[in-house]
Amino acid sequence: MEPRRPSETISVLTRWMGVADANAAGYVHGGAIMRLCDEVAGIAAIRHCGVRVVTAGMDRMTFLHPVYVGQLVTVRATVNAAWRTSMEVGVRVEAENLLTGKVVHVSSAHLVFVSIDAEGRPVGLPPLIVETADDRRRMQAAEQRRAARLRRSTPA
Repeated sequence: MEPRRPSETISVLTRWMGVADANAAGYVHGGAIMRLCDEVAGIAAIRHCGVRVVTAGMDRMTFLHPVYVGQLVTVRATVNAAWRTSMEVGVRVEAENLLTGKVVHVSSAHLVFVSIDAEGRPVGLPPLIVETADDRRRMQAAEQRRAARLRRSTPA
């Protein structure tokens, strides 16, 4: 298992949102955005570990701005932290009005993935090499979120 840098895990998906993605009011369904987040985060996770992964969870996702039919949505993902068999991937969603060029930050989320073997059993992950101050900040924040997740999952 060769260690990886967060920069080696960066994944970007861009999609032009159409009528099939929206409700009757012309807003893109949150679920369509969440699916893109899961896809791009899964790609980043596989780039980190080089094996199959499954989504274990997603932290709260709040939509700051609506996404409309005809906008270009760009979703970026990077591995923030890697533990024994799980990792956290940070995702940022932006929507662009192609006519005006205006880009807005729509949402951010953190997804947890588990690396698995061919039989579906968890397997070990390579370490994440943090090099920059931003990498360290993301890893520290991921550690705090992980601790909070673990506290919530532990029976009282």
